[in-house]
Amino acid sequence: MSEGFIQAAYIVSTILFILALGGLSNQETARRGNLYGMIGMGLALFATIFGVVSGNYFFLVVSLVAGAVIGIWLARTVQMTQMPELVAILHSLVGLAAVLVGYATFLDHTQSFYGIEKTIHDVEIYVGILIGALTFSGSVIAFGKLSGRIGGNPTLLPARHFLNLGMGLIAIWLGTIFVGQAADGGGFFPLFLMTLVALAFGVHMVAAIGGADMPVVVSMLNSYSGWAASLPAAVAALRPMASRVRSLRCNPKRLPTCC
Repeated sequence: MSEGFIQAAYIVSTILFILALGGLSNQETARRGNLYGMIGMGLALFATIFGVVSGNYFFLVVSLVAGAVIGIWLARTVQMTQMPELVAILHSLVGLAAVLVGYATFLDHTQSFYGIEKTIHDVEIYVGILIGALTFSGSVIAFGKLSGRIGGNPTLLPARHFLNLGMGLIAIWLGTIFVGQAADGGGFFPLFLMTLVALAFGVHMVAAIGGADMPVVVSMLNSYSGWAASLPAAVAALRPMASRVRSLRCNPKRLPTCC
């Protein structure tokens, strides 16, 4: 399968996902929105399986079958009144997937990046795991509040705003350490510490909100995961530009400035 067809399939899938979100915003068009989403995801999976994946098809098929069975079972057994909590717990899996993909990408040494491309790649991994971990833990707390497993009253800790600020600053500080160490082949320890901080931040942020506002919180966390999912596309667009800039600097007339 050609690279052009794969990219075209991804673009069409993206358009279908946008149409799906637009359809789901209205009860009258919700079924059409679901249909657009299913077609878009099916097209993306087809392009990925037959155009990108080159091995381990057994594990891929087993995962797809397991996910399909669980999805069908949930669709047939969960009542409509339980949809908000179902969306919350399923959405936590989106955050968990972002974390796992980020770590897998970090531990994958088959691709080599240098200079600014390496920095962009590392920032993508770091921010993706940060948002994914926050989304995962926050969605789990939202599920607990919506299902009644956790009290609906907000948990307000003393100096909670300073606590949030502190965790945010720690995440930024660990990010600078991670990028510096990753350039030399390290960086796992600050990445792991940031993951713990992001998990704690997600718990604290959602726990401080009342149960009646959980549907809004789930929508907010959904937007977070959207940012995380859009990072690879943004990075893919930045890498060619970084390569062109580097090639302009590395010309025979300006060899001393070549990086």
